Amino acid sequence: MEKHEYNSHLYLLIVVGTLGGLAPFVTDFYLPAMPALVEWFSSSISVVQVSLAACLAGIAVGQLVLGPLSDRFGRKRVLMLSIAVYCLATAACIWAPTARAFLLCRLLQGLSAAGGVVISRSVASDVYSGDRLNRFFAMLSVVQGISPVCAPVLGGVMLSATDWRGIFAMLLLLGLALAAALVFFRETLPVERRQSGGVVKTFAAYAPVLRNVRFMYLVAAQALAMGVMFAYIAASPFIFQEHFGLSPLAYSLCFGLNACGIMAGSIFATRLGSAGRALNAGARCLPLCGAAVVAMLLFVDSVVAVETSLFLMLMSIGVILPPAATLAMECEPGHSGVASAVIGFVMFMLGGVVSPLVGLGDMLVSTAAVIAVCCMAAFVAIRRSVVRACPATR
Repeated sequence: MEKHEYNSHLYLLIVVGTLGGLAPFVTDFYLPAMPALVEWFSSSISVVQVSLAACLAGIAVGQLVLGPLSDRFGRKRVLMLSIAVYCLATAACIWAPTARAFLLCRLLQGLSAAGGVVISRSVASDVYSGDRLNRFFAMLSVVQGISPVCAPVLGGVMLSATDWRGIFAMLLLLGLALAAALVFFRETLPVERRQSGGVVKTFAAYAPVLRNVRFMYLVAAQALAMGVMFAYIAASPFIFQEHFGLSPLAYSLCFGLNACGIMAGSIFATRLGSAGRALNAGARCLPLCGAAVVAMLLFVDSVVAVETSLFLMLMSIGVILPPAATLAMECEPGHSGVASAVIGFVMFMLGGVVSPLVGLGDMLVSTAAVIAVCCMAAFVAIRRSVVRACPATR
């Protein structure tokens, strides 16, 4: 059932979808330029790599701050502020005189980009409910799933025509375009539905949300599913290019195909009826597909077999994310900003922990281990969530 129609559906699809994909795009778009940054700042590789961790940390923490503030002051005001800071931080990245200054700018860039991620979910839950909310989250999942997969490829293509500053100039243009589009954004959280009281009371809303056991299981399910995808992103260059000897073009094609898998899964989730039924289907598929990936990595030395199993696994993730987000947000209708912040924080923090783990020891073995653990843990979280209480999914 639709609650409100303050903005046109097409406008929300484009603008809110872009906002939802901004943070993962910001983290990965510049990755091909890292060697150039090392040379530019006369720094070490490890220092430049910290810029990625700083951005991820900013995105995670920023959601914890901006989500509750949007519950208190409204979505548009906080969105405009976050995009304005994002544009300033991105411009500062271009002109940063030292590596330390660049790290600080990347932290601010992540903190501000977090507004798009956390508020995009809140706006969706303000405007839609039920099946329409599930379909809208399916679209957001497509964008958020494709962004980290395709961003490095697009960054590499752009780097062939410009330098690293050109990449950040493009990120700045994206921020300015979003700022212009948000001028026409109509507030989706009426004054009477906003959190009252001071700032302390606003952030105190975390307590009841964190005590909601069903909500936290659904948060864990989303985070663990995304952990599988972060593991894939971190390990795929080694697996495809170094282990199997694929060219950069062939590797990019595999990336694009797997992005289509995420999209297909998200679309398929909307065809399964209720969000609970879709989540239950994804819970059954993910461990099986994850086991197939583990088997292919450890025992079958075939790029076709590995790619096929990865495609199916990522498709399963695409099935899980939209209904899990829908059910989680519907658990906390009165604290959607806080609920969205918890979801985003846990997802990005887990992604930051998982990514370096695939590089420990033999990468094929470590990647298989991370995928196996995350897939099984996601299955357990889903089975312990609200899905078990839904008669339609039994």
